Amino acid sequence: MDFLSKELQEYVLQHTSPEPELLQRLNRETYLKVLMPRMLSGHYQGRVLAMLSHMIKPKQILEIGTYTGYSGLCLAEGLAPDGQLHTIDINDELEDLVRKYVAEAGLENRIKYYLGNALEIIPTLDIQFDLVFIDADKINYSRYYDLILEKTVAGGFILADNVLWSGKVVQQPCKKIDKDTQAILDFNQKIQQDDRVENVLLPLRDGLLLMRKK
Repeated sequence: MDFLSKELQEYVLQHTSPEPELLQRLNRETYLKVLMPRMLSGHYQGRVLAMLSHMIKPKQILEIGTYTGYSGLCLAEGLAPDGQLHTIDINDELEDLVRKYVAEAGLENRIKYYLGNALEIIPTLDIQFDLVFIDADKINYSRYYDLILEKTVAGGFILADNVLWSGKVVQQPCKKIDKDTQAILDFNQKIQQDDRVENVLLPLRDGLLLMRKK
């Protein structure tokens, strides 16, 4: 995920708003107790997500892939006064950790947490979303997109994480492409060819694809 030198990364962080204390604690606890902590958005990407949410001022946010709740708490910072964030994850082992930090943030009434298969849950949501964040299993990125596009308002935004997949999207042709990498390649190409959205791929951390529904 490190496309910049350590010196440049440090400079970027020094000129980015500090990580809120609650998120610092969640960050530390994730690294101490949870497998694959690099999945956490972290300080820099978290501030980017919060900034985008503040700019959009969404009334309804959908997050596909809660993990330990860090990115959801960042996105919730920009919610409209009467807004709500809906977050879906299949891993019930992280539920207590997620709910603990949502409660500490005072957002129990504004963050709705769903446990289960997002492919089954999304069709049951009779909601139009202003902002969607896709950050779950890569194999189903295209399926998630197909499900949420019609549930996204015109002018709404969709974000997809990990679209550079640690640089594997431009790996040498002689190397065998694994299923996750192929899924990301297919998803990126699908978005590029979809005239229903405008898109820009940012080389932010592991790649963040921003889409605006026309």
